[in-house]
Formats: sequence, structure tokens, C-alpha cells
Amino acid sequence: MKRTIRIGTRGSQLALYQAEKVKATLQQIFPELQVELEIIKTKGDKILDVALSKIGDKGLFTKEIENALIDGSVDLAVHSLKDLPTTLPEGLKLGAVLERGEFRDALVSVTGKTLARLKSGDVVATSSLRRIAGLLKLNDQIIIKDIRGNVNSRLKKMEEGYCDAMIMAAAGLQRLGLEKYITEIIDPEVILPAVSQGAIAIETRIGDSEIETLMAKLNHFETWEAIVAERAFLAKLQGGCQVPLGCFSEIENGKLTLHGFVASIDGKQYIRETISGDLNDGENVGIGLAKKMEEKGATEILNKIKSANPFSN
Repeated sequence: MKRTIRIGTRGSQLALYQAEKVKATLQQIFPELQVELEIIKTKGDKILDVALSKIGDKGLFTKEIENALIDGSVDLAVHSLKDLPTTLPEGLKLGAVLERGEFRDALVSVTGKTLARLKSGDVVATSSLRRIAGLLKLNDQIIIKDIRGNVNSRLKKMEEGYCDAMIMAAAGLQRLGLEKYITEIIDPEVILPAVSQGAIAIETRIGDSEIETLMAKLNHFETWEAIVAERAFLAKLQGGCQVPLGCFSEIENGKLTLHGFVASIDGKQYIRETISGDLNDGENVGIGLAKKMEEKGATEILNKIKSANPFSN
């Protein structure tokens, strides 16, 4: 067994929190291990003045870290799973996931606004087309502004008057001890979360038996089955971060229930469906939900968005 494990990670405060969590968990299970972090800057970290929907999302926050994994510079790569494309580079695989955190979105505001209190002309910032569609379906009189950057820089922008409120992943705020900014945890009945939101992923090399031994002990079973279903749903619909699509899983008594949606960017076309199945059959549950939504016109909605914006593909 290797005595030193190198983890590739982005350098943001949230990314480092997640990598440190994987490091601590590994060392708790395997006290003899030495674990080091290797900070790697990605394309998404460098381009901060362009909307995500204008530059595409395939590997935007992962490619450079994956290259280091492929060439052996690092042994593991730690990501927010929602940033990881469903098709991984040749030779790499999803090795494990930690127990999932909060999967829902949060509304943050310096004035304490909630979704119900947003009024005509209020400015809400987000770079997610999924969140935009959900917001406009709820209230088409609000103004949407794009925002990029790490969690702290976005919060600073809001405090400086850039917007009245923002929608962010609740898990990120909680992990950084910034819950005081949360004015509402958004009910998924109102805005469904991103695929695999709240899950921390560990990407590994295929065939690295020593690392596979570690991952087998690290992996959280229920989270794994949930994200297998969610990522199968995403893959079947050929979606990504830059289409208005989301889903979340509920697990109870060995049964997995998957809720999903697809919408037009303005929220006027909106398809939502639910499907249930055996917890150990997550991939087929995810594919089944996608097929159910395709029958309702999901493919046509997504193709229209992709034809208008080639970076959504």
C-alpha cells in the first residue's frame, strides 16, 4: 500500500474544505497514510468575467485536475460531484463519494428576503440556467443577473449592492460556516437542485488496485446509489450544467424515488416527473425517469436550447 497519497483539488476555500474532508476521512480509516493536497487551477477558475452558459461546462472545473490524475502527478481528484461530467476521460472513473450533505439550494440576501417576498424589479444573481428557469417560473417580474466567482467573492458582490439576493448551493455555505447568509432553504418542490448537488466525489484511475482498496472503505453506499441514479438520468438526457435540468433522490426502506425536471430557460415550458425503484437498481431508475420525461417532450425542449447555444452541448 502506498504510504503517501496525493489529492488533486482546486484552490478555492470550498474546494480545499472538501479535499481536507477526504484527507481526514482517509487518515481516520487508514492512520498509517500520509496524505498531501496538490492545488491545481482549472479553466473555470481563470475565466471569471464570462457567463458559464457562454463558455460551456465540459470539464470546466475538472479537466486540469484530471490531466494530473492521468499523468500520475496525483493519486486522487476531489470534486463537487455536480461539476463532474457524466462521461469521464479514458482511464478514469468515479471511485467513491462521501456521505451527501444538504442537496437543496439556498436563497441568500443581506435584507432577509425570501422567495415569496421577491417583488417586481428585485435583482437575483445566479449563473445557473436551472435556477433561472425555476425563478422565472415562480416570478417572471424579477431581474436576473449573472454572477461568477467563489462563494466569498459572490457574497461580497451582493453586500456591495450588485443584487438583492442570490441562489447558491446550501451545502457550500454550510461547509464554510456561512449559514448566517441563508434566508431560505429552497423547497425542491419550488426549484429542484442540480444533479448530485451536495455530494463530494473522488475520481480515480481505472486499474489502480491500491487506491480501489481505499475507496471501498471510503465510499458511502446510499449516497452512491442515489448519485448513480441521478447521473444516469443526466446522461440519458445528454444534459449538463448549462441546461435547465435538475433532480434529487429520496431513499426509504430500500426504495429509491427520483424526482426530475426539464424546462425552457424562461420557465414557461416545464416538465416534472417522479419514478421509484429498488435502491440497488439506481441506474435503471435514472434512465426510466429520463425516458418518462422524453415522452413528455423533454428532448425537444433541450434540443431547442442547445441549438440556440452551442456551449450547452
